[in-house]
Amino acid sequence: MPQLLLEIFSEEIPARMQERAREGLEKAMVEWLGAAGLQAEAVRSFAGPRRLVFVADGLPEKSVDVKEERKGPKVGAPEKAIEGFMRGAGLASIDQAEVRDDKKGQFYVAVIDKPGRKTIDVVADAVVEIVKDFHWPKSMRWGDGELRWVRPIQSILCVFDGKVVPFEIGGVSSGDSTEGHRVMGRGPFTVKDFDGYAKVLREEGCVILDAEERKASIMKQAKAVCSDAKLELVEDEGLLNEVAGLAEWPVVLLGEMDPAFLDLPPEVIKLSMRTHQKYFAVRDPKKDGLAPKFVVVANLEALDGGVKIAEGNARVLSARLNDARFFWDNDRKTPLEDNFEKLGQIVFHEKLGSVKDKAERVMALARELAPIVGADPDEAERAAKLAKCDLVSEMVFEFPELQGVMGRYYAELEGAPQPIADAIRDHYRPQGPSDDVPSDPVAVAVALADKLDTLVGFWAIDEKPTGSRDPFALRRAALGVIRIVLESDVRLRLVPLVDIALKQQIQSASKLGTTYWMSERTTGKVENAEPGEGYEILDYVLYRRETMQGGRFFVSSAIWNGPGIIAAARLGEVEGTIEREFSNLGLVPADLLSFFADRLKVHLREQGARHDLIDAVFALGEDDLVLIVKRVEALGAFLDTDDGANLLAGYKRAANILKAEEKKDGEAYSGDPDPGQFEQDEEKALHKALQSATAEASKALDAEDFAAAMGAMAKLRGPVDAFFDKVTVNADDAKVRRNRLLLLSQIRDALGKVADFSKIEG
Repeated sequence: MPQLLLEIFSEEIPARMQERAREGLEKAMVEWLGAAGLQAEAVRSFAGPRRLVFVADGLPEKSVDVKEERKGPKVGAPEKAIEGFMRGAGLASIDQAEVRDDKKGQFYVAVIDKPGRKTIDVVADAVVEIVKDFHWPKSMRWGDGELRWVRPIQSILCVFDGKVVPFEIGGVSSGDSTEGHRVMGRGPFTVKDFDGYAKVLREEGCVILDAEERKASIMKQAKAVCSDAKLELVEDEGLLNEVAGLAEWPVVLLGEMDPAFLDLPPEVIKLSMRTHQKYFAVRDPKKDGLAPKFVVVANLEALDGGVKIAEGNARVLSARLNDARFFWDNDRKTPLEDNFEKLGQIVFHEKLGSVKDKAERVMALARELAPIVGADPDEAERAAKLAKCDLVSEMVFEFPELQGVMGRYYAELEGAPQPIADAIRDHYRPQGPSDDVPSDPVAVAVALADKLDTLVGFWAIDEKPTGSRDPFALRRAALGVIRIVLESDVRLRLVPLVDIALKQQIQSASKLGTTYWMSERTTGKVENAEPGEGYEILDYVLYRRETMQGGRFFVSSAIWNGPGIIAAARLGEVEGTIEREFSNLGLVPADLLSFFADRLKVHLREQGARHDLIDAVFALGEDDLVLIVKRVEALGAFLDTDDGANLLAGYKRAANILKAEEKKDGEAYSGDPDPGQFEQDEEKALHKALQSATAEASKALDAEDFAAAMGAMAKLRGPVDAFFDKVTVNADDAKVRRNRLLLLSQIRDALGKVADFSKIEG
């Protein structure tokens, strides 16, 4: 069957955009062809520095003819209804419609023949529309045209079954020719199919079409030149992807740099090579460090074997590294701690103060966390103070990616204890799913404090992630907390920690004079708000008698924890009043804990855990992440057994009966049944089993032995099954019926101690 070949040839496409553009073109073409009734046997797509290519094998020459039936109004319907039906169906006369019978009478039915379209016409329309609407992260116009593309389009090759598919886009007409390498094989070359296209590009045009093949070639050449020099390549997958998108005909060269630069931190050298020059670093296995060499990927075969290219790249790299040496020398003249006050000049967020304000909050929180994670409080506080100080260094200003890394070097040079130095580097971790979490207790304390402060702060000012929008990377921060806690097996509770973090936010806000309002200002009375009646929120915020006027509180700012609950308040100049009546006070925003639950679901789902089991455990109000995971694992293992699956079915049956009867009776059934009213042995056996299992499970839960708790619940399977087999819950005697409903409520309550079974699916 015929083949479609499409190539959009342009000026250089940025490497980072190529893969997504390739996927986007293939997806759009497949959807267009499919919508027209054209299905290819196989499709392929390619992307390179100057071209996007799509190939569809086995396309038919035209789409199939189809008949469409459209049902119209009843026979004898008003004339306007019939006219509208005729217009929609394209009928010249109602006589062209068929009359058919159904249960409601006779109706008009139009049988519309839709002839298939030629593939060549479908492709022409598809390419024009796809190119016009194609999304690029950044695009441009050129000349006088209105067409937008990532770079100016130079030509479009589009052939189907060896013939040109004619169309025009932005002044560029389609054809059957392409160009090769700018220098080594420009062309043009005329082609009729993909095999000829790929062959002529490789053999005459010096272009490797497939990005994966270019990557493989680069790695093979790079390892070979390093091996010849008895060195090792420092592999970098991200850089490999980038250079494969820069060279159509990659040629790998080994360059030299001044060995004197090796006294710079290796991260500085590698980043200078990677970021500015797109070079690979090289390691000397004998010295266990970087070698004074680099690997560069050229885009042509030079007549001198690449000598001049390597020399030119070495000169450019030397200039970059000289700049880095200047920053390195200058930064070491100033003690790291002296930079702390300068952090006040960097705005963290206009509502959350400066980076210095954040650092002070993190210091206090890290000290609180230190005993929990096994760190020295003084060291944790000291590390938190120094953690951000390298942000005002010249090196980090030039290379922001080195934040934390440079702080560690500067701290080490000043003789800081190793845990403090390592914490400066590691407190940003993990920065992605593949990044390691900090392991030293001091680093764990600072990393947790930093992330919790960020989360609580942005929750306090109501800057939460929405949909796919997360400008402050709060999802990453929450997942970082979760991974640190779980992978370090740190036993801590989120609620009190978030309370402490919020306290630091309020103290910071008080110092800054910041006013946070998370809902509209209204007036609401506060009843029974005498001091000493549970209305002291924080140790420095007291509701005093003199602040009350006519039963109302006056505060200068408030952070809200949802309708009816004030999270914290700061006394000061009267600006407004407490906004709503409330019955209790709390510090932890409930939706922040839900946010943690959602992130934990994502994390555990990637490891194969079920989301409904996580919901079932979170519903208990548990905020110890380690215990949550243990409960989820034990619950999952339990439900995988026959006893677990059948007990879940028994629970759902009991819960459904209770729900229906409670709705009908207008009351909730809860409490102990009267053993004296049991009429059947199955009632007595179930009651006895419930008492025994509940006591055994409670003991196991206290010992955090969740497997044993599930084992205790498993013993209920037999008595529950027997009860439902032999006992009629809705007995004629009202007292017996009520007693049996109370017995069912005990099933619900007993299982509710290990998880909320109502949230478990199946």
